[in-house]
Amino acid sequence: MKKRSDLKLTPDTFRRAPVLRELMNKAELHQQAEAVVLSALPEHLARGARFVACHEGELVLSAETAGAASQIRFRQHEIMERLRNEELFRFVWKLKVKVAPARFRNKPKFEKAPLSNENARLLKEEAGHTKDKQLREVLEKLASHVRD
Repeated sequence: MKKRSDLKLTPDTFRRAPVLRELMNKAELHQQAEAVVLSALPEHLARGARFVACHEGELVLSAETAGAASQIRFRQHEIMERLRNEELFRFVWKLKVKVAPARFRNKPKFEKAPLSNENARLLKEEAGHTKDKQLREVLEKLASHVRD
């Protein structure tokens, strides 16, 4: 049976683990770069965009939708002009945008629209004129879902 790790992130253990320190520094740098990139994007595009990487002058972003990715590509010259004013991105010459849909999104709960009294009356009336027994039962059942 594997033993549970006793690794706790405290300032003392942070100093002793050079790999962890390097990883935390990279994460901080990435977070700062993402903040700069998102500030260069128009507000409506920044909400669904993420900074992925910047390597050898190629800036890679991801967008939640294909429409947002297309808009970023369309405005890439404007975005890159803003980014080149920042020290971290002054040598960026290419922008690449990938589509990466949000993995977990709260779907709005579907609520059925209540049936009005008038529509329920029309359904009952139509059920009375219908010769097909099964269809009549379905129409009467639908009519019973009237709003209170």
